[in-house]
Amino acid sequence: MIGVRSDRRPVRLHTRRLTLRELSANDLDYVAGLLADEVTMRFWPRPYTRSEALEWIERQRARYESDGCAFWLVLRTDTGEPIGQAGVLTQRIGDVTEWGLGYIIDRRHWRQGYAAEAAAECLRFVFQELDRARAVALVRPENAPSIAVTRKLGMHEESRTQYYGYEHIVFVRYRD
Repeated sequence: MIGVRSDRRPVRLHTRRLTLRELSANDLDYVAGLLADEVTMRFWPRPYTRSEALEWIERQRARYESDGCAFWLVLRTDTGEPIGQAGVLTQRIGDVTEWGLGYIIDRRHWRQGYAAEAAAECLRFVFQELDRARAVALVRPENAPSIAVTRKLGMHEESRTQYYGYEHIVFVRYRD
């Protein structure tokens, strides 16, 4: 177990506008639609099928148990409406396991600051809850919106790497 908290309770995080909570099988309809959207998933290898979305949820739930974190569902706090996913994932970069930020915001909610807000809470989770000194974000070079999010978070480019067959910029931020 990499970073499991000894008091393993479901994670629920809050920001000014958002709630991040663990995924459940009840979220399948929303997650399947999100991961199947070609525009939303344009920087991923490909959109996911419904059965792959179910596997995705199961994989995140296994990560909650093994790592204490993974992708969480992001909901607007005022309405309870799901607007995407964000989370903290262990990622192998070369020979090192890193704590990486990830986010997938539904395109209907782009350009409203939700990705940066959710990712900032994930960054806080890495530093305060997991007590890690650094966090990374892997971003494909052509993904200008995500590069902008990392910069808003105070991250800087450290290197480049191949990840799942695609070039990624490794952005890093250290705990203050």
